[in-house]
Amino acid sequence: MSPVFGHGRLRLYLLRLLEESPKHGYEVIRLLQDRFLGVYSPSPGTIYPRLARLEEEGLVTHEVIAGKKVFSITDKGRAELHARVDELDELEQEISDSVRDIAREVKEDVRATVRSLRDELTQMAKDVRREGAESARRTWQGQQEDMRRVREQQKEEWERTKERHRTEREEWAERVRSWQSQASRHGQELRDILTGMWSDLSDAAANRKTHADLDAELGAALADFVALVRKEADAERLSTETVDEVRAVLDETAARMRDILRA
Repeated sequence: MSPVFGHGRLRLYLLRLLEESPKHGYEVIRLLQDRFLGVYSPSPGTIYPRLARLEEEGLVTHEVIAGKKVFSITDKGRAELHARVDELDELEQEISDSVRDIAREVKEDVRATVRSLRDELTQMAKDVRREGAESARRTWQGQQEDMRRVREQQKEEWERTKERHRTEREEWAERVRSWQSQASRHGQELRDILTGMWSDLSDAAANRKTHADLDAELGAALADFVALVRKEADAERLSTETVDEVRAVLDETAARMRDILRA
């Protein structure tokens, strides 16, 4: 039993409730719960035996309505209640004070709960911000790492491209040197042939052969020269540079031949 109700106090308060109106046992329990804000909740094993004892003393009676015992106060019960009115007033005051204390405690508990909940929410918000900042930091670091890998891959690809271009340049340079060497070798051979032709022409001029003889010899020499050039051109792969060099040699030879013939 709640310490609010001392010896005989609960018995007196039950008479007070039944004086208001007839009630069944569950209604009595609910009224007590409401009066004490749910802190004091008497069990049926506490209420029903006391109602039965009050009925045995002739202070209450009951009737069955819809299958439930509904208790009512009797005249004898009202007489006892009126005889103990001072005690009842004192009990009411104690109950009011107790209820105020309970309400104050509940209010403090609510405030403490609210403060605790506010602190928890504040801490939760801090944790969320911290976790968010940490997540953002990890994301930023991951992006930086991805960018670093991309830069390294681009650098490696650039190095491979430069190496490939360097190799290609060296190959082309080697080809050019080969073509120049071939052109130089063919040019020297042509110069040797023309030198021989010039020598023959000089000898012919010195021997004062007839014009017809000289013309025939010159024609034969030129034919041999053309045949030799064609043979060399067919045997080697010509380039633009080689053809230009040969043309320069021929122009030089033609000029010298004109000088010789006009001498």
